[in-house]
Amino acid sequence: MSSVSDRLPAFPWDKLEPYKKTAAAHPGGIVDLSVGTPVDPVPELIQKALVDAADSPGYPTVWGTPALRDAITGWVERRLGARDVTHHHVLPVVGSKELVAWLPTQLGLGPGDKVAFPRLAYPTYEVGARLARAEYEAYEDPTELDPAGLKLLWLNSPSNPTGKVLSKADLTRIVAWAREHGVLVVSDECYLELGWEADPVSVLHPDVNGGSYDGLVAVHSLSKRSNLAGYRAAFLAGDPAVLGPLLQIRKHGGMMTSAPTQAAVVAALGDDEHVRVQRERYAARRTALREALLGHGFRIEHSEASLYLWATRDESCWTTVAHLADRGILVAPGDFYGPAGDHFVRVAMTATDERIQTAADRLKA
Repeated sequence: MSSVSDRLPAFPWDKLEPYKKTAAAHPGGIVDLSVGTPVDPVPELIQKALVDAADSPGYPTVWGTPALRDAITGWVERRLGARDVTHHHVLPVVGSKELVAWLPTQLGLGPGDKVAFPRLAYPTYEVGARLARAEYEAYEDPTELDPAGLKLLWLNSPSNPTGKVLSKADLTRIVAWAREHGVLVVSDECYLELGWEADPVSVLHPDVNGGSYDGLVAVHSLSKRSNLAGYRAAFLAGDPAVLGPLLQIRKHGGMMTSAPTQAAVVAALGDDEHVRVQRERYAARRTALREALLGHGFRIEHSEASLYLWATRDESCWTTVAHLADRGILVAPGDFYGPAGDHFVRVAMTATDERIQTAADRLKA
């Protein structure tokens, strides 16, 4: 009998190791722009909330404290423009990657069912389908998919890796199509608060969904907006008919966010100022990197939101990776995110101001 690991693709990041060694050998050290992991401090008010909740000897609940559910519903209404959101419309999760990887399984999908995701996409959408033994398909326009057997449609706006943002009109059209065909839409919106040249819209907005959450779930994370990747803090919001059964399954599986993390999330969602400060940091880094890449002969496509620049020199992504590694800069090859990315690289803005400036200086030299 084959093991579960046999269902999974080769772990792509291992292929980057030789280039990482090359970049690390640079006299000024490596500038690692390959992974979107936050490097700035966790805001003090969030750290304080975590510490204040450190004496938590009992088991936390999967659904979260009432205070956490209040914080999520309040944020969803205030920030996303959603209306009439109750505790039954929300569900905390242990970081968004866990949710993406296991959602098809938790939805009961399997052989004969199909999962669809963008042709340039976070690899974990495919991993989730594989873990459930479901079929999967990458799309350019989801409304051109054959809806037969399609049970889960992933949207990702702003996109990882490209930073592309789906317009309100596109979202409205896709939601209408999915509802017509009885397809569940799960919208990964983890970069929604990081729009630069576009103002990303949630599927939870009434202009998109007509005031109904039927067949819709949005995924949100605090990893990027609040520097909480180390806390594993995320949540779902949307259709109670989907979230209710998921809650029961996750109770059985013990998928609970730690009590101190729950308290930290309450503080994070209640404060907009730290998000504004972090946005300003990323905006400055984005400007420095973008200008340096353009000056070095790159073309940048999309990238109107998120924490990445989707850049190309119209050559194999691995040739570009090697070119930058020789300058001590490590980036992610575009083919990690699908064959359509084979001439692009993803350049993350998640490095310190000093390292970003170092990369910009090396590109200008």
